[in-house]
Amino acid sequence: MDTRGRTGLAVAGVAALGASFLLGVVAAGGAGTTVAPPIGIGPTNPPATPPVQLTDAALTAPSSCEDLLDSYVRRGVERVGPYGWDFPVYAAMEGSAVTDGLAEPMSEQRALPAPGVVEQESSDTGSNVQEVGVDEPDVVKTDGGLLVRVRDGELVVLDVTGQRPVELGETDLPADLRSAELLLAGDTVVVTGGTDDEAYDRNRESRVVTYDLSDPAAPLLVDHRGYDAGLVQAVQHDDVVRLVLTTGLPELDFVEPRFWRDREEARDDNRRVVQDSRVLDWLPTVTTYDAEGRATGSEPLLDCSQVTVPRDAAALGTVAVVGFEAADPTAATAIGVATDTRIAYFSPTRMYLATSDVSGWGCCTDVMRPAPPFGDVGRSRIHAFALRAATASYVASGLVDGVLADWWSMDEHDGVLRLAVGQSMETGDFNSVLTLREDGDDLEEVGRVDRLGVGEDIHAVRWFDGLAIVVTFRQVDPLYPVDLTDPDDPRLLGELKLPGFSDYLHPISGQRLVGMGQDASRQGVLRGAQAVLFDVSDLTDPRQTDLVRYGRASAAGAGIDPRQFTWLPEQQTALTVVTRGGRTGWVSVLAVDGRELSHRMVEVEHGSDVDAVRLVPLPDGRVVLVTGGDVEFFEV
Repeated sequence: MDTRGRTGLAVAGVAALGASFLLGVVAAGGAGTTVAPPIGIGPTNPPATPPVQLTDAALTAPSSCEDLLDSYVRRGVERVGPYGWDFPVYAAMEGSAVTDGLAEPMSEQRALPAPGVVEQESSDTGSNVQEVGVDEPDVVKTDGGLLVRVRDGELVVLDVTGQRPVELGETDLPADLRSAELLLAGDTVVVTGGTDDEAYDRNRESRVVTYDLSDPAAPLLVDHRGYDAGLVQAVQHDDVVRLVLTTGLPELDFVEPRFWRDREEARDDNRRVVQDSRVLDWLPTVTTYDAEGRATGSEPLLDCSQVTVPRDAAALGTVAVVGFEAADPTAATAIGVATDTRIAYFSPTRMYLATSDVSGWGCCTDVMRPAPPFGDVGRSRIHAFALRAATASYVASGLVDGVLADWWSMDEHDGVLRLAVGQSMETGDFNSVLTLREDGDDLEEVGRVDRLGVGEDIHAVRWFDGLAIVVTFRQVDPLYPVDLTDPDDPRLLGELKLPGFSDYLHPISGQRLVGMGQDASRQGVLRGAQAVLFDVSDLTDPRQTDLVRYGRASAAGAGIDPRQFTWLPEQQTALTVVTRGGRTGWVSVLAVDGRELSHRMVEVEHGSDVDAVRLVPLPDGRVVLVTGGDVEFFEV
């Protein structure tokens, strides 16, 4: 059973699929650890063991570093212009492949399990997450007895077993670490974040810092390392941490037009710069740091044999997937794909990397527009990987019509990948839900429901075993239940149209949903935050049973960050953060009684710390309120 989603990515079984590639081990220690020999890499240093070929797969393994570099250069010269990296230009296409008609409702005679919603609680570490069984980083974590948080550049450990939270210990985080978030596995805390000097550079360094909490009063630094790549996603499966990193395009010594060098000459010079690049320019490195934050060594994260190359046109860059046991970060596995992505979705057994760029919808035939770097205008390219222990192995790839907004638009259940895609030039001015299955090394589309929210954008998606709930908006808020019990024949079940929209949907008991979003007039003018109670017991006739309006200049935090929503099943109460005026944070206590909502507001925070407000449930039923400066129990 899986219940989640809102829209704001050892070798396992691949021999049977005829697609696998080598997984290398990256081992580099910080202070007090043994540093493994550097991984050999470079045009003159091919892998000692030839990589396994991916026969007829969408990803292929290069036979040498020279072949890998050639794949980057061939695509790179097409992406460079007189000022450096640039987009090519295309003539906008006329028309689109629009599917006619609205999907038929499911027949009452279908002999399949009836779809429905299932209540979802927070993760074992207290966070409201997308996928059951896949934990996500947050600014606070708990094991029920200890609570760990980041505060003003510190890692703070508290005891929450008594009458009030008691601080046990703290330690300074690295001075240049920003946007720090935590994963908690037993006595180990893994802190992820980025450096501040390159905070707006897509190739900024991502940091991973590990602490031992065996003595909560004295957190002990175990490992500190940085990757010169952006962090797309970090997740935790049991005690295994996985990172998805992307380098984007390398920084090369490009020239620009000057009075002695026209645009054409500058472009030609820049193409030669790309042709003269090294494979090391394209691949990420890992740097280890000591307890004082000083770099102690740097080496390539990936060997050439660990990088696969898309066979077809693809976004240019390098994505690396790193996995390690939380308690042993120095023994990590790493694989790479010679592409770029900003979307990575994880289920308990699969990882999907997706490249999804501009929709192309609304282009005019007489206008020249910038094209995405990989030529998939209005489409999404997806690569599937199997997960086992700390490793990942390639399984299959597919290309679908429609664009993905983020990883909340993706879901995997019972071997079927389900996607909610937005309007595009390959479909039309509507949204779709589609299903894909692995067939050899192909992800094949097997079912599709089109024309959801014509002329509107997707604002929220919630996935269940045999059901998707999709919310779109432009002037009114249509809510669409889509039956996925038969993935080969998904059906639209019903429709509910209301003013406003929900950015986040949370399933509760009794076939109900709480939606957090924005109130709006019939003309689509936004009027402030709202909470809505939906009854979806009859999916052919979903209904709004109650509504709470928070007033003008208010916003629902869960619409941007679902971790600001906490559901308490025993109390049948939701705790969610609402801001007013953008600088004052309130906790809205939403009590659900049958078909009705009652609420009270508790002012808790002001200023920039509003974004970090969390309400963390404990196993004994109490709730911890974490604000910028305080940790206290919250009276529900």
